[in-house]
Amino acid sequence: MILEVAGKQAKEGAKNLIYFIAIISINLAVINLLPIPILDGGHIMFHLVEIIIRRKISQRFIDIAQKAGMGVLLAIMVLAFFNDLMRIFYGR
Repeated sequence: MILEVAGKQAKEGAKNLIYFIAIISINLAVINLLPIPILDGGHIMFHLVEIIIRRKISQRFIDIAQKAGMGVLLAIMVLAFFNDLMRIFYGR
């Protein structure tokens, strides 16, 4: 779907394509700041919690949280991939 829209924007002109690429880049930056432990936002969240509680969070807890965050991200990716396949093959 992104490639289809990018192709349409490229046909409209270079300015539209650059604008579209900029929007995607901004979206990725915002998603990266979500407080999911494996993302940058998760690292920021851990540092803020450490500042609030005034002690280090145990590395074991951080490792478990990052594994859970990875599981959440993988689940979202699988669902998005499945949704794209359904749209391609069944037109939904």
